[in-house]
Amino acid sequence: SFVTVHGARPKKAKPRTLDASALGASELPEPKVPALDRNFAVVVTGVGGTGVVTIGAILGMAAHLEGKGCGMIDMAGLAQKGGAVFSHVRLAPTPEEIHAIRVAAGQADLVLGCDIVVTGNRKVLGAMRKDETVVIVNKAEVMPGDFARHRDFKLPTDRLVTAIREAAGETRPLFVDAARIAEVLFANSIAANMFMLGIAAQQGGLPVSTQAIEQAIRLNGQAVDMNVAAFRWGRRMAHDPGAVTDMMDTRGRGSDRKIAQTLDEIISVREDFLAVYHNRSYAKRFRDRIDAIAARESAVTKGPGVLTETAVRQLFKLMAIKDEFEVARLYTAPEFGRQLAGEFDSWQKLEFHLAPPILGRKDSNGRPKKSVFGPRMMTVFALLSRLKPLRFSPLNPFARHPDRRMELETLALYEADLDRIAANAGEDNIADAARFAAWPDRIAGYGPVRVKSIEEAMAHRSDFNPVFKAKI
Repeated sequence: SFVTVHGARPKKAKPRTLDASALGASELPEPKVPALDRNFAVVVTGVGGTGVVTIGAILGMAAHLEGKGCGMIDMAGLAQKGGAVFSHVRLAPTPEEIHAIRVAAGQADLVLGCDIVVTGNRKVLGAMRKDETVVIVNKAEVMPGDFARHRDFKLPTDRLVTAIREAAGETRPLFVDAARIAEVLFANSIAANMFMLGIAAQQGGLPVSTQAIEQAIRLNGQAVDMNVAAFRWGRRMAHDPGAVTDMMDTRGRGSDRKIAQTLDEIISVREDFLAVYHNRSYAKRFRDRIDAIAARESAVTKGPGVLTETAVRQLFKLMAIKDEFEVARLYTAPEFGRQLAGEFDSWQKLEFHLAPPILGRKDSNGRPKKSVFGPRMMTVFALLSRLKPLRFSPLNPFARHPDRRMELETLALYEADLDRIAANAGEDNIADAARFAAWPDRIAGYGPVRVKSIEEAMAHRSDFNPVFKAKI
């Protein structure tokens, strides 16, 4: 299900004023500007449409205001908006001293990586001088379109971080989630690039003064107040990162819910969720099976570990499917209203896009076709959420749908597998048991997507059967 919010006015966070009291006893100190006695090379990387080219323009104007020379090349390719963008900027004492603008291998004095994926490009890495180039990278993960087409798609962030460290030096790069900080402070991630420019300036990574940069921002005339504030907040991040971290803790817009860390917390959070999802008896069913697995693993390895955690995550996934009752509960829960109020100042109406199995509508590809329902659907949700005790009873109107039957059969099969593991796992097969317990990990999605993933998971499970029939 999806919801459309019509006539919505998104909330806008007000930027904080940067003053002496915000920093403590002293004002933000002016950075040491490096002497510009030669060509100074800057590479700015990012995604088109996010202000990457503007960074080069601001640097060029700042240099011009101080009587220095500047040249730049913007390489946006065919996909300027949403595609990879590289800006090469050269600064020099005079315009006459700039000859070649493109930054060649080993020539970059500053790399401002506004997107970690683009920064991991081979040519950008090659432009760095190990242990010399100032490298500042936005570590925010911006998913490409492949994420929607491939459920297992993941950005190679760890590999990119490693590659950047190898090129720049282990301790040289600074990785910062500039997009999240900008979103919290300004309700606009577009401010992230200017925030990073402020970090570079405060670290002494730019041969132009902060005053010249701010003047260039004002002359640019676009979102002046936000960009000046973002630049100053970036300087503050470089000077006093703890203060910005504290600000993120107090002004973050995410949930107050803590992330479970220990195995006991992981189990407890899921048990509590299942009690709300259906009832306390259902949650106890989860806890009893996990306790049996933990007891068996503890008997073998002196404590619950990989096997128990695998069973926790996979059993919970199969027990907490997002069926019709759960969709209704989520929309009528107070959290949905709080989320709307947290994101929007006002809105006109809500529309829900649903594909109820009882309607059976199909598109040209034979997949369930969504229908649009108006705000009165909230009344239906309220009723349906109160009927969740019917979920496993013969009176459930959705129980005869093939998808629901398959999900119940899959859960029953997995519970039987866990019972076999709890009864028979030993020192000789505990590792195999943990791998076997993970077979539902491939299950994901809804409707035909989920059905296909269940079939794939079943095929994967069958690969283990010969081994486990002999050992468990």
